[in-house]
Parts: sequence; structure tokens; C-alpha cells
Amino acid sequence: MKAYPALWLIAAFLCSSAFAQQSPTAAAPATPPPATAAPGARGRGPAGPQVKITVTADHDDWNYQLEQPVKFTVVAPAGTNVSYTIGPEMMPTEAKATVIPESGSLVLEGGTLQQPGFLRCIVTATSGGTGRGLATAAFAPEKIKPTQTEPADFDAFWRKARAELSAIPLDAKLTPMPNETTDKHEAFAVDLQNVGTPPATTSRFYGILYIPRGEGPFPAMMSPPGAGVRGPDRDIWGWADLGFIVLYVGIHEVPLRPMPEPGDPKAVPGNYPSIGLQDPNAYYFRRVILGCLRADDYLVTLPKWDHKNLIAYGGSQGGYLSITTAALDPRVTCGEISYPAYCDESGYAHGRPAGWPALKFNDPNDTEQQRAAKIATTAYFDSVNFARRIKVPAHYAWGYNDETCPPTTTFSMYNVLTAPKELKIYKEAGHARVPALTDLEHAWLLKQVGKTP
Repeated sequence: MKAYPALWLIAAFLCSSAFAQQSPTAAAPATPPPATAAPGARGRGPAGPQVKITVTADHDDWNYQLEQPVKFTVVAPAGTNVSYTIGPEMMPTEAKATVIPESGSLVLEGGTLQQPGFLRCIVTATSGGTGRGLATAAFAPEKIKPTQTEPADFDAFWRKARAELSAIPLDAKLTPMPNETTDKHEAFAVDLQNVGTPPATTSRFYGILYIPRGEGPFPAMMSPPGAGVRGPDRDIWGWADLGFIVLYVGIHEVPLRPMPEPGDPKAVPGNYPSIGLQDPNAYYFRRVILGCLRADDYLVTLPKWDHKNLIAYGGSQGGYLSITTAALDPRVTCGEISYPAYCDESGYAHGRPAGWPALKFNDPNDTEQQRAAKIATTAYFDSVNFARRIKVPAHYAWGYNDETCPPTTTFSMYNVLTAPKELKIYKEAGHARVPALTDLEHAWLLKQVGKTP
């Protein structure tokens, strides 16, 4: 039985690997296709036959005690050549080759972990077409502790930033959006004044506002986006039609309608999570986090707001920004947060995974002093340190198979929370919303605001 050692033993390998931190010249990640684009309609050639591969762990809930062995079962067409890796999630692991037997089922000895974390088995077809499956076993995840430090001046840093925001007029501009208005809600483009990133002193912060028809009053929701540049990508209209005022915000300095195309001079650089990382006051996410507070500043001015309920709601990057907003804004009354990003961002510097944007801090052009400064900056922006300051109830959800915001990182955040909290695990889920989660969120939030599901 193989027992995997503490993850910090892998740190030396990571620091010399090809996993380089994004630099200003790094290629931008693909912008999500427009809502009208058909799957596969982005110039890709045929993918070939698909091989269905299913991987499961031998405990129904995929949960294990430390040093308890796990077995992974692989189901795939008989005779398929596959390669597989088994090791701590997101860590470099040697691949092995085998063939699926005539039974169509193969059992792999997964070993165990001696410290809290996650052990992942990934199986990829190497013959007969393309296919991939994975399962991730949890070992005492409730005991995972973050690697991230907590700056002594964390609260002072953000008090100063909030004071800077408060000194800037809201200067709200509202434009009707007939194409997104229905018989159940009205829609408006919103343009607010926000702090700038030095040397700029101000910037603009954009969003789309959905207001239910009727007299109200209604609870209000601030919903930040996932990574990249995108418009509403969740059931935002559904929330408005359930009786919530919703302000969906864009975090970049571009309006949400129309969206900039890739290559457009207004397009946001794909390396934006690394911009200004050498200085907390110059870091890209400082303006973004304050912009979400500015969105709340606007929501509480609306005549139809019920003056009782202000919700932070989002997933991935939006989950991260919901955490920061719930921590910094005492007007927030609850949060609905799924697979949050920017959790334990110092992880890779300690031989552990980091949540998106998964900074590696191994830019070959950096001195040790510059590398240390970048790691130090993340501590002012990490979900872990904001989570320590949340005082309102929130519902959280994620999957064990998430390869973008790995569960080691999200548990690092969740385990430091002291506010009322609930967690729903969808063990097979990766970095994507599952239909059952939407129904659960509706029920939880309706109960929080005193509505009948």
C-alpha cells in the first residue's frame, strides 16, 4: 500500500517545473463563446470517437480517514488502452499504462494519505478515441489548514481602501435595456464610479440591473462574475423573477453590452490576476473588490429595496468576490457561494494546490525578493483571510473533482470560517454548476429572506 507523504515535499519540484506564473506576455485564456454560439463552432476539428471512462472510489461518499487505503474502480470499454495517475490532487505524478480487461472494469490500488488532503485518480484513453475520467478521495478534509499567512495590517489596509472609496461620489448612470426586459422584470445597464488603480484615481464599474415588476419591496443581490470577461452566465433572470433585485457586475473596466471580442483593444488581458502583484495597492483585484462594495452602495439606494436583505451570490471568481464582499460590507446579510476561487493562493509556494488563478510564483525573471513580495500581496486578497472576518450565514457548495478551484483550497477557506455555515458536496462535480445546486440555492435563499420556496 502506497502512503503519499506530506505535500510540501513536492515543493522543490514545482519551483523548477514548467508551471510558470503568468507574466504580462502570457497568452490570454480563451474568452467564453457568445451565448448564441453552438458547441464546437469555434474552429475546432473533429474530436474523434468518444470513449466513456468512469472512475469511482470504493467508499460511497469518497471520504476516508488518514492512512485508510482507497481503491479506485475504472469502468471503460474492454481492451481500451489507458494511462492513469494516482497522487495528491494537482501535484505532478508519474503516469502508468494498462489495458481495460474483458470485464470492462479495473480496480486500482490508490494508497492513502498521511496528512489531510485529497488523492486523485485520473484515467485517460490512449486508444480507440478520446476519453477521460477521474475520482478524488477526501482524507479528513475538515482538518485541512491553510498555508496562507495573515498580515498584521490586513484590517488597516482595507479600512484605508474603503475610506478612499467612500470619498468618491457614486455618479450612477442608468440606461434601460429593452432587449432584456420582460413582463416580470425590468433591465438596466448600470455605470458606477469606482476607485482607480494607481496612477488613476477613479475608474468605472459596470453591471446589469434586474428589478422585479410590482411594488415590492424586494431583497437585493450583488452577483459578481466568473473569470474572464462575460455577461450574466447564471440564472440571473430566474432570481429576478423569484422576487430579487439583482445587480450582476462586470469586474473589468468595460461595459457588459456589447461584450468586447478577443483581440479588441478594449479586451481585458488574460493575465489580469497577475497585474500589479508586486504591490497590494497596485494589484488588479483591489479595484475589483472595492467595485463590488460600490455595487452594494448603489443597491441600497434603490426605492424597491426592502432595507433588510442584501445578498452576495456567485461561483468561482464570483464566489471569491462574494466572500470578500460579505467580509468587508456590514450591510450584507447572507451569502450563497459555490466553488470559490482565490483560496489559499500561497499553496504552490508550499507544495500544495492553490485555487484559481493558481499562481506559481516561479517567474524566472523574479529575484527572491520580488517573489516574496508577490506571495505577500496575495495574503491581502486571499479568500482565507476574508473568510476569517465573515459574520453572516452563508451556504457553500463544490465538488471533489474540481481541477480549477481544488477542494484542498476551498476547505482551507471553509475550515477557518466562524460564522454560521452550510456546505453541500457534489463529490463527482468538477468546476461547473450542477442542476441540483440551483434548486438548493433557491430554497436556501428564499428561506433566508423569509419567502416560501
